[in-house]
Amino acid sequence: MSAAGREDTVSAREEILGRVRAASGPAAAGNADEAYAAIARGYLRRHHDPASTDIVALFAERAGDYRAVVRRVPADAIAPAVASALASLPRQAVLVPDGVPGDWLAGLPAGTEVLRDDPALPAADLDQVPAVVTGCAVAIAETGTVVLDHGGGQGRRVLTLLPDFHLVIVRADQVAADLPDALERLDPARPLTFISGPSATSDIELIRVEGVHGPRQLHILIAG
Repeated sequence: MSAAGREDTVSAREEILGRVRAASGPAAAGNADEAYAAIARGYLRRHHDPASTDIVALFAERAGDYRAVVRRVPADAIAPAVASALASLPRQAVLVPDGVPGDWLAGLPAGTEVLRDDPALPAADLDQVPAVVTGCAVAIAETGTVVLDHGGGQGRRVLTLLPDFHLVIVRADQVAADLPDALERLDPARPLTFISGPSATSDIELIRVEGVHGPRQLHILIAG
């Protein structure tokens, strides 16, 4: 290597090491949070502005793209919409987690069997339940995703995996514009389940099969 080549290599090496020393020195270590916060970031904080985009309509469109059945209803018309969504079940029985508002079920036909998970139902029994009705923690317009944190009105995770039919009620004010917006509304300490359409896989010969890892049918009522 020529003397000029060695000189270029040394100067580049010293420049890199100098940057490392500057970034990891005692002063930098003490101000890491401030330095990180000061980094210029030109990326978008939101993909959709609620002031100019109907994010509820966008959520309905994207959820429908995932083959969910989506219906918008007035906030005071949830009960008849729930009854209508469940009318085609082969057996008039529905699982209702604790915390689901009673007025959501006021329109169910007489004789409908309302099942509770108290005490906790075994998996074999849940597998025979035709449908479950839940609320949600948040919905994401950009991806058409419903997120459960398994708090009040949502039940434990297995309740929404074994029944073949999952009916979710989403309030309009629960629809977030995109994932960053949704994450700001969620508690990361909670068990989070992200649902984008009915459960499906195309692992075998690219043939779509629904109901493999969860419900074969996902119905969403957007209230408000």
